[in-house]
Amino acid sequence: MLKEFKEFAIKGNVIDMAVGIVIGAAFGSIVKSLVADVIMPPVGMLLGNVDFSNLFLVLKDGTNPGPYLSIAAATEAGAVTLNYGLFINTIVSFVIVAFAIFMVVKMINRLKREQESAEEAPTTKECPFCLSKVPLKATRCAHCTSELPETA
Repeated sequence: MLKEFKEFAIKGNVIDMAVGIVIGAAFGSIVKSLVADVIMPPVGMLLGNVDFSNLFLVLKDGTNPGPYLSIAAATEAGAVTLNYGLFINTIVSFVIVAFAIFMVVKMINRLKREQESAEEAPTTKECPFCLSKVPLKATRCAHCTSELPETA
């Protein structure tokens, strides 16, 4: 069983997947900071100095009745809150991550198509006189010795 696990773990796909997960987690942290620290403060300022990370509705008061100035104060008092501001931040983060993944996949697909088209490029052409295959760079047919027209 240990030998099978070693073979599984050494395969390139598993290592690539592990690296992808680690990079994805780090990227998620960067996006979270981008949304919370860079994007949402100006958006909140434009909407009248709203702090999206602190938007919430109190569903049930805690031991100390509200009003609560922050989610932390409400949580400390034992209140049940609906944290829609944090949800908005999470949606913005998701959209940014989804767009970044879309762009990466789009770029990888384009590179694969370019590679496939380069691999499928013809290496021979047909002699117009005897219809045999000759190399693309040939100026004369090896079979009928006719002079071949130049191809672009």
